[in-house]
Amino acid sequence: MIRRLYDWTLSLAARKTAQVWLAVIAFVESSFFLVPADVLFLPMALSRPERAYRYALIATLASTLGGIAGYMLGAFAYDAVAKPVLQFYGKLAEFERLRACAGRETTMLLLVTSGLSHLPPIKVVTILSGVVDVGITFFIVSCLVARGARFYVLAWALRSYGVPIKAFIERRLGLIAGIAALVLIGLYFAVRSFAGSGMLTACT
Repeated sequence: MIRRLYDWTLSLAARKTAQVWLAVIAFVESSFFLVPADVLFLPMALSRPERAYRYALIATLASTLGGIAGYMLGAFAYDAVAKPVLQFYGKLAEFERLRACAGRETTMLLLVTSGLSHLPPIKVVTILSGVVDVGITFFIVSCLVARGARFYVLAWALRSYGVPIKAFIERRLGLIAGIAALVLIGLYFAVRSFAGSGMLTACT
């Protein structure tokens, strides 16, 4: 199923309505769609590099709006809607682990790492933010900054280097961003541990 969804999303880049589909995919990936908007964004920006920043803006705004929708699902419809969606995609166990040990501050950090690198998955952290009641203003700002940074960096790379960088992005950038996110998380928990907060023991 995942491969079929990936191929279908990729095929949207060739359509005249590709920009509309980019907005739709960026919106729904934040709460219930499995394939990230990057899959559609990359071929679109590569084929029309002069529009790469425009595509980045569309993806950023749509992803943020979708994030707000996911936040509301977590805050007001977790049991009725969000939980079945997470269960359908096999993300419920991961969500419950995060929910058990992540308070507001940890979730605020995860908003940044997921926006930059999909680590943890965006839909998981988006819904979690509503469940643990992260401030909506911080939530929106973090979405705009972190997700916008991801799309605009991709746009810059594709405008600057074109085809050669596409293969690198598809194979390596996710790994590098993931490692950076893990380092950030590790540093955060180290500081919290030295401060004697007890958060680490709560998550083990």
